[in-house]
Amino acid sequence: MAVAPHSLAAQSAIGVLREGGNAVEAMVAAAATIAVVYPHMNSIGGDGFWLIARPGDEPRGLEACGAAAQAASIEAYRGHGIERIPFRGGLAANTVAGTVSGWEAALAWSKDALGGRLPLPRLLDDAIHHARDGIAVTRSQSACITNKREELTPVSGFADSYLVDGQAPATGSLWKQPRMAATLEHLARVGLDDFYRGDLARLMAADLMAAGSPVALSDLKAHQAVWKQPLAMAHSAGRLYNMPPPTQGLVSLLILGQLDRVFDAARMTHDDPAFVHACVEATKQAFAIRDTLITDPAWMSVDPQALLAPAALDDMASRIRFDDVRGWPGGQGPGDTVWMGVIDRDGVAVSFIQSIYHEFGSGIVLPESGVNWQNRGCSFSLDPAALNPLTPGRKPFHTLNPALARLHDGRTIVYGNMGGDGQPQSQSAVFSRMVHFGMNPQAAISAPRWLLGRTWGQESESLKLESRFPPGTIAALRAAGHEVDVLADYDETMGHAGAIVMTADGTFEAGSDPRSDGAALGW
Repeated sequence: MAVAPHSLAAQSAIGVLREGGNAVEAMVAAAATIAVVYPHMNSIGGDGFWLIARPGDEPRGLEACGAAAQAASIEAYRGHGIERIPFRGGLAANTVAGTVSGWEAALAWSKDALGGRLPLPRLLDDAIHHARDGIAVTRSQSACITNKREELTPVSGFADSYLVDGQAPATGSLWKQPRMAATLEHLARVGLDDFYRGDLARLMAADLMAAGSPVALSDLKAHQAVWKQPLAMAHSAGRLYNMPPPTQGLVSLLILGQLDRVFDAARMTHDDPAFVHACVEATKQAFAIRDTLITDPAWMSVDPQALLAPAALDDMASRIRFDDVRGWPGGQGPGDTVWMGVIDRDGVAVSFIQSIYHEFGSGIVLPESGVNWQNRGCSFSLDPAALNPLTPGRKPFHTLNPALARLHDGRTIVYGNMGGDGQPQSQSAVFSRMVHFGMNPQAAISAPRWLLGRTWGQESESLKLESRFPPGTIAALRAAGHEVDVLADYDETMGHAGAIVMTADGTFEAGSDPRSDGAALGW
């Protein structure tokens, strides 16, 4: 079974599974396709993170996250007369794009551990076809470009790549990407390492320099994806996993650890004020830890796994008060991402996330390759005393965090969401609804969601609720002291969630977000 926020990516994964491919091979095919068909959300010029679980083994994490360029220093940026790193343009494109290295590392492991046999040209074939022959523009893509056109048009390469006669392409119109097709064909022919150490790397490095980016060929050559031990948390229902720093995977686990301790089946339903209040208050405490501790782990003095100890979670949960609303200083802000999941016939489960951070990342589209480069490094600070200061070779803070769970009843679950600060919050909603409230994945995802703070397309720090919540829930949360804004039904602000559940007897359930253009497909 496969789930993705664009149906063509889910189809790519299922096509690989039908041909006998494994979950890792299917995910690479889906990752390549979605980089083409959902360009406002992700790109091969971004980063990626993997969680992979094979029956009988502990889950593995793969960090395909690029570091800051060697020429990217606080002094160099201050020399441009700026006080903070811009969101767009060359100076925003200051980290290496890591996701392609993750595809390569995952496929190497797949071949050794799973007997993966499908060749790279087969895995990239769908993506090449969609780039060369065109896709139907989604409403999400058209609306995003319309909203961001004025901001992004001046950025190098953006208008030529994403506008039609100076405007956003119309929903449903045919849109082709010949340069991206050629780039993917080149990688299929010569191998993925060429992105970092070959002819493609040299072309991209020259174009990055021309666009004002500090990322050089030497930075690309130095990059490698890194296998990581995932964070793990004991839960009453089983064992939960997520990625360690520099991601906010710790945040997602901290929220669920607190909720596990305050959940009361007798007084809570999935959409009542008590449950939403508990989730919001748990989020505030988890964000407080994130915003004071999480950075590149090479610079951290605290072991994040220690924060998931039962005593630490007991203490956090004890501070949730159902008659009190805690203040909070605000979140990290918006982010753009795709989460996808695959579980194959042998029970190999993959939870994967790929991102360029903000909509269209830095906005830069490299003229020779057609690669849109991320702006993940705009999360760095130009204050040397900050938690996450710009430092050559440092990994940026990431909102990205793919999730996976193994439950005592034999179920394996992969789940996730896009949307910056919204990612851990939607994970808490979807997981809790499936595990605590017994909802199937589609019902858990489709049910109305909330969001504390900002995500893509939103700048306010309020508690946002979809209008499908019961009026009594909205009124009770306001009366309790939450600043509540009510959004539309199935509002895309809430992100694009997804989940797959494999039961102990080998049956599957999945759900795809109606707020996206996605699908959950099985075979």
